[in-house]
Amino acid sequence: MAAGHDLVILAVDAGSAEAQLLLDELSAALLRINGDSGRSSFDVEAATPRGGFYIARDTAGELQGCAALRPLGDPHSAIGELKRMYARPGATGTGAALLAHVEAQARLHGYQALHLSTRVANTRALAFYARHGYAPVIAWGKYVGAAQSACLGKKL
Repeated sequence: MAAGHDLVILAVDAGSAEAQLLLDELSAALLRINGDSGRSSFDVEAATPRGGFYIARDTAGELQGCAALRPLGDPHSAIGELKRMYARPGATGTGAALLAHVEAQARLHGYQALHLSTRVANTRALAFYARHGYAPVIAWGKYVGAAQSACLGKKL
């Protein structure tokens, strides 16, 4: 559990109703920005001992955002992958708090770096990650040769 900006961040089941609500909002937002919900690149069954699905709530208990962590590639990978990062509109500070929480969890799970992919069209996300120390990395998996994708990473 982490608190920051009066937020509480907890690990939950990605299949839970609250998680699904946030994932649906994220998919709708990404569809507006990118023309693709990104839903196909996240499998809720991909629960792993070296990751989790996290939700942020404010002190009133209102959902503010979510993020997921999983190993990139094989289960023993030194690189964690940040997935399904979302902060509700107006939820100032939520993205930064979630990102810090996932980075801390990644360190606890023994990852040496955290990678993510976002769309080139998502300029707000690109600026957000750049502010938090993320820089371009070599693409992996389905992102190889995908001109619409920006693959970013940070050493932990």
